[in-house]
Amino acid sequence: MKLKLKNYQAKLFPYAYNILGSVEDAKDTVQDVLVKHLSADKAHLENEIGYLTKSVINTSINLKKRKSKFNTNVLWLPEPLSTVKTDENIDKEKIITYSLLVLLEKLTAKERAVFILKEAFNYSHKEIAELIMFTVENSRKLLSRAKIKLDATPKHLSLKNVEISESMKAYIESIKNGDVKSLEKMLSEDITLSADGGKDIQVVRELTLGKVATLQLILYVFETHQKTLSIKITEIAHQPALLFYNKETLINCQVFEWNQNKIQNIYSVIDPLKLNHLKK
Repeated sequence: MKLKLKNYQAKLFPYAYNILGSVEDAKDTVQDVLVKHLSADKAHLENEIGYLTKSVINTSINLKKRKSKFNTNVLWLPEPLSTVKTDENIDKEKIITYSLLVLLEKLTAKERAVFILKEAFNYSHKEIAELIMFTVENSRKLLSRAKIKLDATPKHLSLKNVEISESMKAYIESIKNGDVKSLEKMLSEDITLSADGGKDIQVVRELTLGKVATLQLILYVFETHQKTLSIKITEIAHQPALLFYNKETLINCQVFEWNQNKIQNIYSVIDPLKLNHLKK
């Protein structure tokens, strides 16, 4: 039974994480559903994984709704999830990209769930309607509304993995050397840098727009806060990322979106609560 539960956790986690954008909330949701299921009457249950999937999806939607009510104007970024390290309890192929997770924050919980089920898991509108317990027409309307709100698709996959690795190394060397000209060539004209410090960390600036302002901020933050830190290249939700360490303590996770050999977005997570599960 333990082996079966692990298999279920691996399959169920991506649904919860993609809807919630939080590793800890996703793990708790899956765990709660499985614990309740263990003590439930399963005599008439024909499709166990289907039932559990439905439970996780609807529990995640309800939790996302509750969390959204308490959101302030403070910028919020998804909790980083490594897609490099192996974890038998997570099917990482089903995790959507970090840039898309950020974009999905524009949607309501149900719009987000419908979009994910249709676009990431290839569910039909009939299957979605059965899972979330509404009509096929509702599913179609929610998907249409979601696509209008998003109005963009991350294009970070326009670089091959090898090119991204080399580009990230070049980026690190440029910020270490304060090489303004090299950095200018790497940044897109309309680059955006978003920073999430959570409740306890005061970031220099939550949102920075444009090449000039972003370049100035990158160099300032590095010289002021990151110069003595060690830097590791990794992958977060299928996108290149940098981890900044003070000895063994993770201080900052930066996720990059590349578009046509240019950095389009940098998502900087400094909130310690969102960095807890990422280890060196």
